[in-house]
Amino acid sequence: MSAERTRGRYPGYTISGQRYNGAVSDSSAPLSRTERAALADLLAELGPDEPTCCTGWTTADLAAHLVVRDRRPDAAPGAVLGGPLGAWTERVMTRTRRGTPWPQLVDRVRQGPPAFLPTAWGPVDRLVNGAEMTIHHEDVRRARPNWAPRELPRAAQDALWGQVPFLARTRPRTGGLVVRRTDTGQTRTLRSGPSPTTVAGEPLELLLWASGRDAVARVEVTGG
Repeated sequence: MSAERTRGRYPGYTISGQRYNGAVSDSSAPLSRTERAALADLLAELGPDEPTCCTGWTTADLAAHLVVRDRRPDAAPGAVLGGPLGAWTERVMTRTRRGTPWPQLVDRVRQGPPAFLPTAWGPVDRLVNGAEMTIHHEDVRRARPNWAPRELPRAAQDALWGQVPFLARTRPRTGGLVVRRTDTGQTRTLRSGPSPTTVAGEPLELLLWASGRDAVARVEVTGG
Protein backbone atom coordinates (compact mmCIF):
# COMPACT_ATOMS: atom_id res chain seq x y z
CA MET A 1 0.00 0.00 0.00
CA SER A 2 1.41 3.37 -0.99
CA ALA A 3 1.83 6.29 1.37
CA GLU A 4 -0.71 8.23 -0.67
CA ARG A 5 -3.38 5.56 -0.24
CA THR A 6 -2.81 5.37 3.50
CA ARG A 7 -2.64 9.10 4.10
CA GLY A 8 -4.88 10.04 7.01
CA ARG A 9 -6.15 6.57 7.83
CA TYR A 10 -3.98 5.86 10.85
CA PRO A 11 -3.62 9.24 12.52
CA GLY A 12 -0.98 10.04 15.04
CA TYR A 13 2.12 8.04 14.11
CA THR A 14 4.53 7.24 11.30
CA ILE A 15 4.36 4.37 8.81
CA SER A 16 6.93 4.00 6.04
CA GLY A 17 8.28 7.46 6.76
CA GLN A 18 4.88 9.16 6.44
CA ARG A 19 3.25 10.96 9.37
CA TYR A 20 -0.51 10.43 9.65
CA ASN A 21 -2.81 12.85 11.42
CA GLY A 22 -6.15 12.51 9.62
CA ALA A 23 -9.50 11.20 10.83
CA VAL A 24 -11.87 8.46 9.74
CA SER A 25 -14.02 10.06 7.05
CA ASP A 26 -16.85 7.69 6.12
CA SER A 27 -19.56 8.12 8.74
CA SER A 28 -22.31 6.46 6.68
CA ALA A 29 -21.00 2.87 6.56
CA PRO A 30 -21.45 0.62 9.62
CA LEU A 31 -18.63 0.85 12.12
CA SER A 32 -18.11 -2.91 11.86
CA ARG A 33 -17.17 -2.48 8.19
CA THR A 34 -15.14 0.72 8.32
CA GLU A 35 -13.08 -0.47 11.28
CA ARG A 36 -12.54 -3.90 9.74
CA ALA A 37 -11.31 -2.32 6.51
CA ALA A 38 -9.02 0.11 8.33
CA LEU A 39 -7.61 -2.65 10.52
CA ALA A 40 -6.93 -4.86 7.50
CA ASP A 41 -5.19 -1.98 5.72
CA LEU A 42 -3.00 -1.37 8.76
CA LEU A 43 -2.13 -5.05 9.16
CA ALA A 44 -1.17 -5.25 5.48
CA GLU A 45 1.08 -2.23 5.87
CA LEU A 46 2.81 -3.33 9.06
CA GLY A 47 3.35 -7.05 8.48
CA PRO A 48 2.94 -10.07 10.78
CA ASP A 49 5.60 -9.46 13.43
CA GLU A 50 4.64 -6.12 14.97
CA PRO A 51 3.55 -5.76 18.61
CA THR A 52 -0.02 -5.14 19.71
CA CYS A 53 -1.66 -4.07 22.95
CA CYS A 54 -2.81 -7.66 23.49
CA THR A 55 -0.19 -9.07 25.84
CA GLY A 56 2.03 -11.58 24.06
CA TRP A 57 0.33 -11.19 20.68
CA THR A 58 1.92 -10.01 17.47
CA THR A 59 -0.10 -8.69 14.56
CA ALA A 60 -0.12 -12.25 13.17
CA ASP A 61 -1.60 -13.58 16.42
CA LEU A 62 -4.28 -10.90 16.38
CA ALA A 63 -5.14 -11.57 12.74
CA ALA A 64 -5.41 -15.31 13.43
CA HIS A 65 -7.70 -14.60 16.39
CA LEU A 66 -10.04 -12.57 14.19
CA VAL A 67 -10.09 -15.16 11.41
CA VAL A 68 -10.93 -17.93 13.89
CA ARG A 69 -13.58 -15.75 15.50
CA ASP A 70 -15.13 -15.01 12.10
CA ARG A 71 -14.90 -18.42 10.48
CA ARG A 72 -14.74 -21.11 13.15
CA PRO A 73 -17.90 -21.17 15.31
CA ASP A 74 -16.59 -24.36 16.93
CA ALA A 75 -13.48 -22.60 18.20
CA ALA A 76 -14.58 -19.01 18.80
CA PRO A 77 -16.24 -19.52 22.24
CA GLY A 78 -12.99 -20.70 23.80
CA ALA A 79 -11.54 -17.20 23.55
CA VAL A 80 -14.09 -16.12 26.17
CA LEU A 81 -14.79 -19.27 28.16
CA GLY A 82 -11.25 -20.61 28.54
CA GLY A 83 -10.64 -24.08 29.98
CA PRO A 84 -10.68 -27.01 27.53
CA LEU A 85 -12.49 -24.85 24.98
CA GLY A 86 -9.78 -22.23 25.34
CA ALA A 87 -7.08 -24.81 24.69
CA TRP A 88 -8.91 -25.91 21.53
CA THR A 89 -9.21 -22.30 20.38
CA GLU A 90 -5.49 -21.78 20.94
CA ARG A 91 -4.64 -24.82 18.83
CA VAL A 92 -6.88 -23.66 15.99
CA MET A 93 -5.39 -20.17 16.14
CA THR A 94 -1.86 -21.55 16.04
CA ARG A 95 -2.64 -23.69 13.01
CA THR A 96 -4.32 -20.75 11.31
CA ARG A 97 -1.38 -18.44 11.96
CA ARG A 98 1.28 -20.92 10.89
CA GLY A 99 -0.59 -22.40 7.96
CA THR A 100 -1.85 -19.24 6.26
CA PRO A 101 0.41 -16.90 4.27
CA TRP A 102 0.27 -13.38 5.66
CA PRO A 103 -1.44 -11.72 2.66
CA GLN A 104 -4.14 -14.39 2.70
CA LEU A 105 -4.59 -14.06 6.47
CA VAL A 106 -5.11 -10.31 6.10
CA ASP A 107 -7.55 -10.86 3.23
CA ARG A 108 -9.59 -13.14 5.46
CA VAL A 109 -9.67 -10.50 8.17
CA ARG A 110 -10.86 -8.02 5.55
CA GLN A 111 -13.57 -10.35 4.20
CA GLY A 112 -15.05 -11.14 7.59
CA PRO A 113 -17.35 -14.07 8.31
CA PRO A 114 -18.87 -16.12 5.46
CA ALA A 115 -22.30 -14.95 4.32
CA PHE A 116 -24.04 -18.04 5.71
CA LEU A 117 -23.02 -17.27 9.30
CA PRO A 118 -25.31 -15.01 11.35
CA THR A 119 -22.37 -12.80 12.33
CA ALA A 120 -22.20 -11.67 8.69
CA TRP A 121 -25.80 -10.45 8.66
CA GLY A 122 -26.29 -6.69 8.92
CA PRO A 123 -27.83 -6.16 12.39
CA VAL A 124 -25.83 -8.99 13.97
CA ASP A 125 -22.63 -7.80 12.30
CA ARG A 126 -23.10 -4.32 13.71
CA LEU A 127 -23.86 -5.66 17.17
CA VAL A 128 -21.02 -8.17 17.57
CA ASN A 129 -18.31 -6.78 15.29
CA GLY A 130 -18.41 -2.99 15.61
CA ALA A 131 -16.77 -2.78 19.02
CA GLU A 132 -14.57 -5.83 18.38
CA MET A 133 -13.03 -4.37 15.21
CA THR A 134 -12.62 -0.94 16.79
CA ILE A 135 -10.88 -2.30 19.87
CA HIS A 136 -8.49 -4.49 17.89
CA HIS A 137 -7.79 -1.68 15.43
CA GLU A 138 -6.70 0.37 18.43
CA ASP A 139 -4.71 -2.59 19.77
CA VAL A 140 -2.53 -2.29 16.69
CA ARG A 141 -2.53 1.52 16.44
CA ARG A 142 -1.68 2.15 20.07
CA ALA A 143 1.21 -0.26 20.09
CA ARG A 144 2.95 2.02 17.56
CA PRO A 145 5.43 4.66 18.71
CA ASN A 146 4.00 8.16 19.09
CA TRP A 147 0.39 7.16 18.49
CA ALA A 148 -2.37 9.70 19.03
CA PRO A 149 -6.15 9.35 19.46
CA ARG A 150 -8.31 9.43 16.35
CA GLU A 151 -11.21 11.77 15.69
CA LEU A 152 -14.20 9.51 15.11
CA PRO A 153 -17.49 10.71 13.61
CA ARG A 154 -20.29 11.41 16.09
CA ALA A 155 -22.28 8.41 14.81
CA ALA A 156 -19.32 6.12 15.50
CA GLN A 157 -18.87 7.51 19.00
CA ASP A 158 -22.59 7.04 19.67
CA ALA A 159 -22.39 3.41 18.56
CA LEU A 160 -19.41 2.76 20.83
CA TRP A 161 -21.13 4.48 23.75
CA GLY A 162 -23.88 1.90 23.48
CA GLN A 163 -21.34 -0.92 23.89
CA VAL A 164 -19.62 0.44 27.00
CA PRO A 165 -22.09 -0.98 29.58
CA PHE A 166 -21.78 -4.50 28.18
CA LEU A 167 -17.99 -4.56 28.32
CA ALA A 168 -17.80 -2.77 31.66
CA ARG A 169 -19.51 -5.74 33.30
CA THR A 170 -16.13 -7.49 33.26
CA ARG A 171 -14.52 -4.81 35.43
CA PRO A 172 -13.88 -5.62 39.12
CA ARG A 173 -17.03 -5.12 41.20
CA THR A 174 -16.04 -2.71 43.96
CA GLY A 175 -18.67 -0.08 44.72
CA GLY A 176 -20.65 2.08 42.32
CA LEU A 177 -19.54 2.84 38.77
CA VAL A 178 -20.48 5.81 36.58
CA VAL A 179 -19.20 6.57 33.08
CA ARG A 180 -19.31 10.05 31.56
CA ARG A 181 -18.88 11.14 27.95
CA THR A 182 -16.60 14.14 27.80
CA ASP A 183 -17.77 15.03 24.28
CA THR A 184 -21.46 15.39 25.21
CA GLY A 185 -21.58 15.31 29.01
CA GLN A 186 -23.89 12.28 29.07
CA THR A 187 -23.54 9.96 32.06
CA ARG A 188 -24.62 6.42 32.81
CA THR A 189 -24.70 4.67 36.15
CA LEU A 190 -23.46 1.17 35.38
CA ARG A 191 -23.46 -0.05 38.95
CA SER A 192 -25.06 1.39 42.07
CA GLY A 193 -23.14 1.42 45.30
CA PRO A 194 -21.32 3.51 47.86
CA SER A 195 -18.38 5.74 46.94
CA PRO A 196 -18.94 5.41 43.18
CA THR A 197 -16.05 5.58 40.77
CA THR A 198 -16.54 7.92 37.80
CA VAL A 199 -14.68 7.21 34.57
CA ALA A 200 -14.71 10.08 32.05
CA GLY A 201 -13.60 10.14 28.43
CA GLU A 202 -14.82 9.97 24.86
CA PRO A 203 -16.74 6.78 24.06
CA LEU A 204 -13.80 5.15 22.26
CA GLU A 205 -11.60 5.73 25.29
CA LEU A 206 -14.30 4.44 27.65
CA LEU A 207 -14.68 1.34 25.49
CA LEU A 208 -10.96 0.64 25.70
CA TRP A 209 -11.02 1.14 29.46
CA ALA A 210 -14.08 -1.11 29.82
CA SER A 211 -12.30 -3.86 27.88
CA GLY A 212 -9.32 -3.76 30.25
CA ARG A 213 -6.93 -1.62 28.21
CA ASP A 214 -6.21 0.80 31.04
CA ALA A 215 -2.64 1.44 29.91
CA VAL A 216 -3.70 3.05 26.62
CA ALA A 217 -7.21 4.34 27.37
CA ARG A 218 -7.24 8.11 27.79
CA VAL A 219 -9.75 8.41 30.59
CA GLU A 220 -9.94 10.22 33.91
CA VAL A 221 -10.88 8.08 36.90
CA THR A 222 -12.15 9.83 40.04
CA GLY A 223 -13.80 8.78 43.29
CA GLY A 224 -14.05 5.22 44.48
